[in-house]
Amino acid sequence: MEYDIVMTNKEARRHKIISNLIHKKINGTQAAKQLNLSVRQTKRLKARVKKKGIKGIVHKLRGTDGNNKLDQEVVKQAIKLIKENYCDFGPTLAQEKLEERDNIKIGVSTIRKIMIDEKFFMPRPRRKGLEHREWRERKSSEGEMGQFDGSYHKWFEDRADECCLLANIDDATGKVTLKFNINESTKCVFDFWKEYIQTKGKPIAIYLDKYSTYKINHKSAVDDKDMMTQFQRAMQSLGVNVINAHSPQAKGRVERLNETLQDRLVKELRLRNISTIPEANKFLKEEYEEIFNSKFGVVPKSDTNLHVELTKAEKQNLDSIFSVHSQRLVKNDYTIQFKSQWIQLNELQPTTVYKKDKVTIEERLDSSLHIALKGKYLNYEILPERPQKVKMLLPALTTTKSTWIPPAKHPWRRYQINNNITQLICQNV
Repeated sequence: MEYDIVMTNKEARRHKIISNLIHKKINGTQAAKQLNLSVRQTKRLKARVKKKGIKGIVHKLRGTDGNNKLDQEVVKQAIKLIKENYCDFGPTLAQEKLEERDNIKIGVSTIRKIMIDEKFFMPRPRRKGLEHREWRERKSSEGEMGQFDGSYHKWFEDRADECCLLANIDDATGKVTLKFNINESTKCVFDFWKEYIQTKGKPIAIYLDKYSTYKINHKSAVDDKDMMTQFQRAMQSLGVNVINAHSPQAKGRVERLNETLQDRLVKELRLRNISTIPEANKFLKEEYEEIFNSKFGVVPKSDTNLHVELTKAEKQNLDSIFSVHSQRLVKNDYTIQFKSQWIQLNELQPTTVYKKDKVTIEERLDSSLHIALKGKYLNYEILPERPQKVKMLLPALTTTKSTWIPPAKHPWRRYQINNNITQLICQNV
């Protein structure tokens, strides 16, 4: 096949020098210096021009197909698949999926060019004039610090409602732990960290933002223990240091992780037609975390894992630690009002309970309530309605039954309690 050859300025200059050499206006040594070539190369170039004329100056492979040129049928197939399945993917992810799912091996740069040419991808313009921020060096060991955040997004696109992805990225290794939940509430965050600590151990520190789930945004919150959030209390009881970031850039690794996941994970869920939180969490644990960590994880400076194993006491108290704690006062009739519920303390208790005692109510992850006082859990029943006012002549609840007989309207007589199961027995009063 014949091609029209267009000479470059460099080739035109070479032709002029070789013509002068052929016409003996200069000798071979002078021509070699002008061409910046060896004498031997100059002789070869002169011989080629004598034989082929001006075409001898042009490289032999000019105008021919390269040995590595892609088969156009493969390119057409790639364009077809991108249009059908990966039209909103980035070039890197599209290249990975073409190789992984469709067995089409094309380089990322080629896929990028194809997607730009086909209007599937628009490269971002370079951003100028941004404030310079110095990149903080990674921690040296796994478990030394985790960056944690929650990301609200349409993770299932139009197949389900918006939900929250809770994510922790180890600062030293870049490895992630992920879990979907309905929101970023205290209970959802507790559920995440309880599972994390049971599986991997306690990290030395957790780096997160100042959102109210984690830190009360008040000037006195740092020093006032009574204002500590549930999260800070739980982590303090486990000896985990909580570090609050003052800007999104301060915890840039987890912010960047959220951006990456909002691009990649959304498409992975779509390709697998996953549309529910339980299905998505199963996919994260069984497949995606390992895939993501193997691709984006890094080797830490130190091979020492600084996660701390739970003590025996911590394991026993883990349900209590990861529960929402609320303070309430015991009323004069030994009832406690909590939210919309009325709680009646039983007559027999593992410790002495006085009127006006301050108790701690624990709302656990399984939705059960536990009432703590002096390191003991009190016996109680939830009443079906607000109790009538009764004058209590009992000074305290103890471990033994008192001789005081409550009036007929009192819940102890209206409701018979056996084995902590309330049975409503309406008596004739």
